[in-house]
Parts: sequence; C-alpha cells; structure tokens
Amino acid sequence: MTDPRVTQLAQNLVRHSCRVQPEEHVLLDLIDAPDEIGLELIRAVRNAGGNPHVRLRRSRITAEMFAGATEQQYASIASLELAEMQRMQAYIAIRGADNSFENSAVPPAAMKLTQKFLKDVHEYRVCRTKWCVLRWPSPSMAQAAGMSTEQFENFYFRCCLADYDKLKVAMDHLAERIMHADRVHIVGPGTDLSFSIKGMPAIPCAGEMNIPDGEVFTAPVRDSVNGTISYTAPSVYQGIPFDGIRLRFEAGKIVEAHCNGNDDALNKILDSDEGARYIGEFSFGTNPEILLPMRDILFDEKIAGSFHFTPGNAYENCDNGNRSQVHWDLVCIQRPDFGGGRIFLDDELIRKDGFFIDPALAVLNPHMPD
Repeated sequence: MTDPRVTQLAQNLVRHSCRVQPEEHVLLDLIDAPDEIGLELIRAVRNAGGNPHVRLRRSRITAEMFAGATEQQYASIASLELAEMQRMQAYIAIRGADNSFENSAVPPAAMKLTQKFLKDVHEYRVCRTKWCVLRWPSPSMAQAAGMSTEQFENFYFRCCLADYDKLKVAMDHLAERIMHADRVHIVGPGTDLSFSIKGMPAIPCAGEMNIPDGEVFTAPVRDSVNGTISYTAPSVYQGIPFDGIRLRFEAGKIVEAHCNGNDDALNKILDSDEGARYIGEFSFGTNPEILLPMRDILFDEKIAGSFHFTPGNAYENCDNGNRSQVHWDLVCIQRPDFGGGRIFLDDELIRKDGFFIDPALAVLNPHMPD
C-alpha cells in the first residue's frame, strides 16, 4: 500500500510546483529513486492531462561516466539531452542518491568538462521550463542528519509538505523589504560583510522550484562586496566535503579562501572561471522546520535562521551580470547555537541570532524544540 504522504507529495509537485496543464510534456528525472514515487508522479501527471516522460538514472553509473568523460562524448550527450529538454514544458527530478560523496573520485578536470557541456541543458531547464527538484530520503541522509531512519522520514515529509501558501505571505513581505533596500551589513563570528543590493529584485520561493523550499533570494551588486565571511554549515561540492570555509572579498572578488584542511580543492573550484570568485546570490533561509545542516544543499540552504552567500553564476530572474559554471550555495547559520549574528538592511536590524524582528515575519522563524 502506498504511503499517502507519497501520493500527496506527487500531487503537490505536479499541481502546485509545476502547474502541469493538459497536453504538456513533463520529464520525470528519477535518480536512485524508488518505484513508489515514480509511479505516483506518472499517475499525477496523467491525472492533470499531461504526458509523462521518464528518465531512470543511477548515481554510481553516472559517476563512472563522468570519470572517463571526453569532449566528443559529452558534446554528443549534451546535444541529445538538450533536444529532449526542448520538447518539455515541465521537469521534475527526484534525487535519491545513497552516497552524497559518489562523485568524490571523479577527477576535477573531468567534472569541469561535463559541467561545461551540460551547462546549456541546465540553463534551458531552469529558464525555459516549469521545474522542481527534490531529494528522496535514505538511510545515509538520516545518518548525515543525525536521526534514525524513521525520524528522518517524518522530518522529510513534514518540511516537504509544509503549508507553503502560509509561508509565502510572510516571504512576500520580506521580499518587498529587500527590494527597497540598498545596503546590507552582516556580522557574526568571523563575519563582517557589506554589499549593495540596490535595484536588484527579490524572489520568494514557496514550493514552486525546490522541495523542501523556503528562501527569499536576491543578488549583490557584483563589485560591491567587501569584508569577510565564515560559513558555519559544512558543504559538499563535486562530491568533495568542505568544512569551515572562510572567504575575504575586495570590490566583489574573493581574494582569499580557506577551509579546514582542503584549501587546494577549494581554490580549484573558485578558479574554474572568472565568475566563480564573485557572488551570484544572497538569500535568507526561511523553512521553520529545517534547523540543522546535513551536507545536502536542497535542505541546508532553507535552514531557518540562516543565509547563503553563493559564489558563481547569478540566476536570470535576479541577474547581477555574473556568469560562471559554478553556483555553490554556501550556508551560514546565525542562530545562537551556531554563534549568533545579525543582518542589517540600510542600518535597520532585520534579523538577530536567526530570528526576524518584524512580527509579520514570525512564521519564518525557527521552530525550535522545547
């Protein structure tokens, strides 16, 4: 018997997130995902009058393909995948990898090559289709989150099936405040960062593109970032774990980058291209159910009481002109249990120690356990 939460999630993805209409073509990209969610998604697309297309992938197979990548091979693969994506009106990806570090043995040069060729596929999907991406719970994710398998499964459905319509009211209010701001100042342990967001849009994310969701993002004026930041959440990028990342900026550019024990790998990523050393996104995390990092960016970037400050490519709908093959959402949690911190907009204190000051934003504050 299918878990009713799986059925509800599939229906939400099709109806709310991607708003599938009759006769639209929907690509279901299932990566290490169980049959249960695939079947429910196919049924939900058909019930909406759409045409489901299914791509089944395994992360170990993909890692092996990446490891031996050649230009001829990935030029062909990218051409085929782009042609497929151009036939789609919507895209839903379920990523259920059992091992977050599956790509850690892929040579950096091979990973960079695949990203170069697949970039057009990704950009078409992001800019030209209705899309939503989410992970699928697994024992390895539960372990990373420090929970039992059952605890994590309950947490997963609680934050994925959140009342996003209710959260969106507050996120719209926050977005309005951001759009009228010029200067941002962020302080905390190891962090004293200033930049401008003047003239930039602010985008509330309430279950339309990522599940779980809960963020309001903008972008800094590209050359305005100055100061230092110490990220308090660990991260994984290209299959490599990073902890304690610290960056220093001058006139928008990362001029110094350190982490705990892997400076060379960190700087290789930041040297991928010119734009990788500039920031493409600044975002408030606002999902009140997500509190702790688990090295999974789809969850970690939504942590209540956090913000992320992203080296690399800017989004087309919030464009500061920065272009890069990198888009690395690095997270800083500012709740007291992570050292605290404050965010100011035009010298007005907006959030202190991870909690918004404005009562209209209280629904976005962390739901801390008693």
